[in-house]
Amino acid sequence: METVNWNPGELLKLSGSYWSTCALHAGVKLDLFTPLATGSLTAAELAAKLAVPVRGLAMLLDALAALDLLSKKADRYDATPFAGQFLSRSAPGYLGHIILHHHHLMESWSRLDEAVREDAPVRSRVSHEPSAEERESFLMGMFNLAMLNAPKVAAQVDLSGRRRLLDLGGGPGTYAIHFCQQNPQLQGVIFDLPTTRPFAEATLQRFDMAGRISFAAGDFLAGPIPGGFDVAWLSHVLHGEGPEGCAQLLANAVSALEPGGLLLVQEFILDADRAAPLFPALFSLNMLLGTPKGKAYSEPELKELLQQAGLVEVQRLAADLPNGAGIMTGRKI
Repeated sequence: METVNWNPGELLKLSGSYWSTCALHAGVKLDLFTPLATGSLTAAELAAKLAVPVRGLAMLLDALAALDLLSKKADRYDATPFAGQFLSRSAPGYLGHIILHHHHLMESWSRLDEAVREDAPVRSRVSHEPSAEERESFLMGMFNLAMLNAPKVAAQVDLSGRRRLLDLGGGPGTYAIHFCQQNPQLQGVIFDLPTTRPFAEATLQRFDMAGRISFAAGDFLAGPIPGGFDVAWLSHVLHGEGPEGCAQLLANAVSALEPGGLLLVQEFILDADRAAPLFPALFSLNMLLGTPKGKAYSEPELKELLQQAGLVEVQRLAADLPNGAGIMTGRKI
């Protein structure tokens, strides 16, 4: 693990880094990148389009230009090519949903000391009890992230010979779609809460996968879960539960598999001592803030959970994924 060369300047840079974060979030919430991706505008022209006062908007535009997300020439602003690709709502690579999800988490992060003192969440679970806006940003934010990673994952996971895929807690179904694109013989079922159905069905239509992938509504802890699958995929689901919840969830997933079926679990995985990598360690705090018992798990902990669920040949795949993510796999006897 790389050691940080701390000094007072770096410490204060870290402490104040939320200023830049909030400037980005405000730009996305105001949706100012979309009009600026189509042509240059003055602050006054953009203020008229957005129906906001020009004074504060001009300050925000200058800050975003200083962050190299906008370019400024004389008194006119343009989105940079990067911002046009990822921050304009009209762009296929738009990442605004996950950025808005991060924005909705900020208030709870400011109360981290309270969560530590009480050992209890300080926000409702965004996957279960959010506002409509929060629900959309969460689900479509997961779509944003999955669109970055799913093609790489699907190319590195061997599902040759597998016929029926269960995407458990699959949200919009991005991974199921990419697994089916990678494996022409594969058909899939997305199993998630009923409120997820509109997002999943819209995504399936977008990728022309409605004929190969269906949606089944339910609670993966309470069940029942449909069966008859030879591969099940759980992407970033276990971290929302404590060890007992994980054991129940894995038992339900294994029960949906036929003998010889393959279970694949993707998580942000901590080292054995839980002190690295950085992102899973911070993500564990995010689970403290939003769930009663959730946390990030270490590789040995995940291996034990899968073995206790009755799986054999449990191992971590040699997959190159960002942010400390990894894939554990095991086979049902």
